[in-house]
Amino acid sequence: MKLNSAIETILNKRGISAADDVAEFLSDKPSLTYDPFMLKDMYEGVDLIMMAVETGQKICIYGDYDADGVTSVSLMMDVLRRMGADVSYYIPSRFDEGYGLNSDAIDKIKAAGADIIITVDCGSTSVDEVMHAQEIGLEVLVTDHHTIRDEVPDCLIINPSQSDCHYPFKYLAGVGVAFKLAQALCETANLPKEVLTRNLDLVAIGTVGDVVPLIDENRTLVKFGLRALNLSKRVGLKELMTEIGLKQGEIISQNISFVIAPHINAAGRMGSASLASRLMLCDDEQRAKELAGLIREANNTRRSVQENLFKSCVADISKEDAGKGYLLVELKDAHEGVTGIVAGKLKEKYNVPSLIVTQIGDGYSKGTGRSVDGISLFELLNRKPELFVKFGGHAAACGFTISDENIPLLRASIEEGVTEQKNKDVAEAGNTPAYDVQLQSADLNEDFFAQQRMLEPFGRCNEVPLIRIDANIDYVSRMQKRPEFLQFTANFDGKSIRGVDFVNADIYETLLDEAMRSKRSIALIGNLELSNWNGKQYMNFVLKSAKMEN
Repeated sequence: MKLNSAIETILNKRGISAADDVAEFLSDKPSLTYDPFMLKDMYEGVDLIMMAVETGQKICIYGDYDADGVTSVSLMMDVLRRMGADVSYYIPSRFDEGYGLNSDAIDKIKAAGADIIITVDCGSTSVDEVMHAQEIGLEVLVTDHHTIRDEVPDCLIINPSQSDCHYPFKYLAGVGVAFKLAQALCETANLPKEVLTRNLDLVAIGTVGDVVPLIDENRTLVKFGLRALNLSKRVGLKELMTEIGLKQGEIISQNISFVIAPHINAAGRMGSASLASRLMLCDDEQRAKELAGLIREANNTRRSVQENLFKSCVADISKEDAGKGYLLVELKDAHEGVTGIVAGKLKEKYNVPSLIVTQIGDGYSKGTGRSVDGISLFELLNRKPELFVKFGGHAAACGFTISDENIPLLRASIEEGVTEQKNKDVAEAGNTPAYDVQLQSADLNEDFFAQQRMLEPFGRCNEVPLIRIDANIDYVSRMQKRPEFLQFTANFDGKSIRGVDFVNADIYETLLDEAMRSKRSIALIGNLELSNWNGKQYMNFVLKSAKMEN
């Protein structure tokens, strides 16, 4: 296949230029994957589970309350049930228990008769909690992907982030690690390949939903996972997709990012994540339909609460705050279930690491954060671990509990850390292009759009290409039903392109209006795609930035 010159430029800027690398990246059947037994403690973890199945020991899967955690729990439940294990699961409440293992939950699990806890998407920092579990007679196997701290639990840990783990790829999601454990179990127990392939739909959802880099083995897992998702026979998932208006056979990674994962997350954000796990494991169509309806309602509530909180935060952020290189917004009363999303929206709007801290009473607050590429939130927090009751996360996201009196110290530490990381990465950052490729009107053909689709799945480290076009503006206005959004029409050498701005309408409305009135060309940078409406095809431009030509 001859590469479109614009697509070749995009690939080159992403470090993909060798013929074999290009072929692997664009392949419908990528082969980049690794032996699960290369993960530290995998042999021992498999032996523990195999023995538990053979002797009838009771296993409890302990997960996180987000899409990565829910899909990890559901995957492990499905595989262990197929192995004949006596298995149950436990997902803590975001509001009453918080992230990760907690001693009260461990006591409940023990009282219910469990012999072994297997964590998914959590546990790497739960030193005291693992010790407590062992003291009351439970064995613990941690499977996780979050960044490891200096002190780790004294148990088996399957986590590619461990410094002494020689697994070639360090950026699996929690569900990716769970899948590798399932792969190792299936090989050892001689289970049919279908046990794994039927769960690839969950792997795609959890991996994309957790915003891990979509490169290397993650790209392989998500490519096959999207195929499985579009053919999935999972009753609960099919009912969810019907409920939220998605059509199997047409689902792409953005549908996971912006529709499926937010709905699964909404269960844990607004109530109990077990609602989502029950749906994923449900085989009864009528019950699945009821659960899917409840999840849609939870997401509608989440959206309303989130929008109000975001508007409140933006109103309180001054230009001085936004110019510090980070944001730390303190709130006395905010719904914990949406603070992470709002932190992400603030990060997108201001292009800086953004943290939200909410008071929870008794002199303590909970915090959550989302970061831009090049600045690790985990590193920012790990500069002063003594400030926190507990914290965890990775480069792109974090969560923590802190005493209110330590928040000023946290501000100072983050400000210093952001400066240090920026200074360290300044040479690299200075070479980062503002866009992937500039197109001429002749480049806008079916060949370009077809090959751009081959760059899927899109996500972190493989974002939708940023395209620059120099055009004239024919029309600009706010959307009638959503006035916080901008819509416009651009004339690109005689070709009409519809445009939208979902993030910075306040900034670019004036600029686009000036370009229209003065009839001057304006440089538009954003994502360009072909869309269909009422049987007609048109070009749609999602604006990220704009600059008036001199």
